Amino acid sequence: MRLGLLFGVLLVALALAAVSLRTPAPLPADAPATEFSAQRAMADLRQIARAPHPLGSAEHDRVRAYLNARMAQLGLSPQVQTGPLSPEAVRRLERWDIDPAAAGHQVRNLVGVLPGRDRSLQPIVMMAHYDSVPGSPGAADDAAGVAAILESVRAIRARGLAERDLVVLITDAEELNLDGARAFFGDHPLRDRVGAVINLEARGGGGRAFMFETGPGNAETVARFADAASRAPGGAASSSLAVFVYEMMPNGTDFTIPKRRGIGGLNFAFIGRPDQYHAHGSTPEALEIGSLQHLGGQALESADAWLRAPDLPRATVNAVYSDVFGRLTIRHPPFMGWVLLGLAGLLGGYAAWTVRRRADLTLPDVGRGMLDGLWLVASGLVLASAVRVLGGPMTARVDSPDVYYTLLKRLPWMEAGVALALLGACLTLMAGRDRAGRRIVTGVLGAALAVSLILGGFNPVVLGAAAAAIALSWMIRREPASVWGGWLGLIALVFVMGCAVQAAAPQAALILVWPVLLAALAAALAAGLGSGLFHARALVPVGVAAVFGGGWLMALSHQIWLGVGMDMPGALALMALLILMLMRPLAPRLSLSRPLLIAAAACLVLGCAVSGWARMAEPAPPAPVAPA
Repeated sequence: MRLGLLFGVLLVALALAAVSLRTPAPLPADAPATEFSAQRAMADLRQIARAPHPLGSAEHDRVRAYLNARMAQLGLSPQVQTGPLSPEAVRRLERWDIDPAAAGHQVRNLVGVLPGRDRSLQPIVMMAHYDSVPGSPGAADDAAGVAAILESVRAIRARGLAERDLVVLITDAEELNLDGARAFFGDHPLRDRVGAVINLEARGGGGRAFMFETGPGNAETVARFADAASRAPGGAASSSLAVFVYEMMPNGTDFTIPKRRGIGGLNFAFIGRPDQYHAHGSTPEALEIGSLQHLGGQALESADAWLRAPDLPRATVNAVYSDVFGRLTIRHPPFMGWVLLGLAGLLGGYAAWTVRRRADLTLPDVGRGMLDGLWLVASGLVLASAVRVLGGPMTARVDSPDVYYTLLKRLPWMEAGVALALLGACLTLMAGRDRAGRRIVTGVLGAALAVSLILGGFNPVVLGAAAAAIALSWMIRREPASVWGGWLGLIALVFVMGCAVQAAAPQAALILVWPVLLAALAAALAAGLGSGLFHARALVPVGVAAVFGGGWLMALSHQIWLGVGMDMPGALALMALLILMLMRPLAPRLSLSRPLLIAAAACLVLGCAVSGWARMAEPAPPAPVAPA
């Protein structure tokens, strides 16, 4: 019964996460004129992504001519802006065996304006790029963005005259060195009047479109975005964690250029179906049309709201926020993180005080629960790294773009493998690490470390995590004597971690603060209903928190994996800790430890097999033949 409850809650949470990750149904071509219709946008997308169209190709010229005509039909009075190619762009073209002279050593942007009622107000820029890489039709990157802008302009016109101008900027040479954006924001006459930029991108061929980058001091920007995008099919999709992580990465898009000039705005992209990134198979037929609907719907509503507003968002402080299942966006100022942590501390303290006698709870018991959590994070990091490299080399060891794109095709297999391995670690902890045998645990961790170092290269973080996990396996002779000790120990550990991250990076702290508050609330309610945690009434708040909190964390884990999983698979070890914190009270009695350990071993073996299978499912490209 108890084992069935645990796996039942896991499956329901997983189903909730899967449903929340679905894209909205595309609106048909006969949808109201004021709405964004992905089916209408597909007409333009099919023309743009008919064939690969890198700068310097005849297809590139054809696409530009087509877009120029479409922009004229929409009343944008387009003009072609030219600018020089940067040395980096020239070198990249030469690596692609394209003569820069074929493009006249120039980029060619298309710039059009939809006039507003008050021409003195700062205009809004909607931006996407029309060039592709060689060999890829670029249906997602970035024909989807361009087509979404054209459909958005049509809908904005249907809604009536706006207050301010809309500038449509279709850039060139984004795939080279962001040269089109550099040209516009470097010397175009409109550059100094721009009030905000909405950029549309893609790195894949499907999935929900995420707003992953804003300007500094984004609280007002996020508030208006959340309100506007909630009206789009599929709702708003964004979080301050994504914005924080992206800013720490070296990646760049056209939005990078205006952001450096202090211009705020919104940067959207979808990154699902990574096998289509810069791939020959990135065709209109392969694109997930629901992704286009979600991308364009959010962009349209955001742009329209700003175009009709008397003022634009001011730079204030950075908001802490996240959408929840695409249904609503929770946001608060950074200092509120401390308030939420304080509330979590009070609720956790109440739960501990209430059950201390009835459940024989002691402080050392809670401490052992905290060490259990540390063991899970350390072990999970090692296991995740080992399972990841079974699917292919780390990016640092990739010697060609073809190998990198092959790894992108393997990402779903590697994600499934890592998830199974982490589930195995969680089940081991629930069953009792000591019951698995310290020698067996040490042997598994040692083997995982060897695989990670041999196939993935030396990594001091993985080495340190393995040393910590093995040390904890041998040093801690006793596990928590009660379920309450193990559960409150995990809550206490995440609480301490949340305080540390809240002090260093409030934007990212929500990933710890919100789950620990939910877990502490569930603990307080369960303590008031029955301290034994084996009564049905006491498990109701636990089950509800595990389903909704676990579902939200699972959906977020998938987005984290798509963003950084290839290079940082260990990030999911933290997500495993948070999910376990919510699921821990559902652990079955010790008499069922053996079935749990068998399931844990099966998950680890299956995870390795699934990730390793990726090498056969998506074989590496043949090595180039050296000239004789």
